[in-house]
Amino acid sequence: MDLSYRIAIRYFFSKNKRSFISLIARIAMAGVAVGTMAMVVVLSVFNGMEDLNRKIFKTFDADVKITPVTGKRFKVTDQLIADIRSVEGVKQVTQVVEDNALARYGNQQIYIRLKGVDNTFEVQKQLDTALIEGSLKLYGPNGTPYAIISEGIRNALSISLEDIITPLEVLYPKLDTKVLNLTSPEAFKQLALRPGGIFFIENRYDDYVIAPVALADSLMQYRGARSALEIVVAPGYKEKRVSDSIGQKLGGNYVVKDRDSLNSDLLRAIKMEKLFVAVTLSLIILVAAINIFFSLSMLAIEKKNDVSMLYSLGAEPSLIRKIFLAEGAIVALSGAIVGLFGGVMLCWLQIKYGFVSMGMSTSLVDAYPVKLIWGDILYTGVIVVIITVLVSYIPARRAADAGLILRV
Repeated sequence: MDLSYRIAIRYFFSKNKRSFISLIARIAMAGVAVGTMAMVVVLSVFNGMEDLNRKIFKTFDADVKITPVTGKRFKVTDQLIADIRSVEGVKQVTQVVEDNALARYGNQQIYIRLKGVDNTFEVQKQLDTALIEGSLKLYGPNGTPYAIISEGIRNALSISLEDIITPLEVLYPKLDTKVLNLTSPEAFKQLALRPGGIFFIENRYDDYVIAPVALADSLMQYRGARSALEIVVAPGYKEKRVSDSIGQKLGGNYVVKDRDSLNSDLLRAIKMEKLFVAVTLSLIILVAAINIFFSLSMLAIEKKNDVSMLYSLGAEPSLIRKIFLAEGAIVALSGAIVGLFGGVMLCWLQIKYGFVSMGMSTSLVDAYPVKLIWGDILYTGVIVVIITVLVSYIPARRAADAGLILRV
């Protein structure tokens, strides 16, 4: 072991060390430990929230989505579908018609987001984890069209799946009509659907009603046009790479985005919040570590005779600096190790047992999401090392200079 560390360890565990200096050192250790543990836990919570949001997006949003550059609809041809399917990594293409509409059930009505999908939707089984009642079928055995309804719409309209008499009526304004009175039934096209399934993800998707694309097309008078094409990416392929390949294949006439790009604002906000919290907690650790500065300064005063003796024995100023730097490192790293271990254990317990609830119900998780990333733990350790060097260097240099003065 290096001589500077041997002396620093002896100073750290010395029974003759004055109680006040020892108390400050222990406070510094506790402060670093608490700050380190808080950083590990908070960064892991942000990782968990980001992971949870990606799971939520995956439950409803497509791996890759193609929309028109301008307007709400575009013409879909067999050649376009063939071009998309020729791209490596494309597993399935779903045609989508989506727009706002009015839903009526019994004597109640509400504005909804009507999403028409083709029969590939049933094969995807994308909403399986979010289904809370009924099934995800679009047509019954006798050709009866079904609607898959969000929990928010079900609650707003008091829809019962057991009621086979009352239909869910969807209304959409007629195009190219001369009727000026929008309260007149003649101003709307109507579509009758039977509620077949209820899903719940989160409030963001609580206004959706999913129906067969052919009926939604007829209701909204799209005449074969589509709002979007949703792509399912084959296992083993990255959504971003497939999205870029489709964009290159189709040219600039379409907007092609992968799932993360579709939700880029929210994911960017989470990353920015994580960055600001990491900086804030780093400053808190720095404030806690200032106690190391005071404890080392007073230790340098207490050990000035020892420092002078070391100089008399031929010690160089660099050795004195190393001793006090090592002393600061022992105090800080002891707190950091305790903090890292405590933070990892808290995260593991939350992952394993879910002690802290989110306080709201979701179809995916009940407890607060936590995800440990070793890169964050490494970042925390590096921050503690940098702070230790910063707060220990000045007392170490002063101790070396004071020893030189005493020797002279």
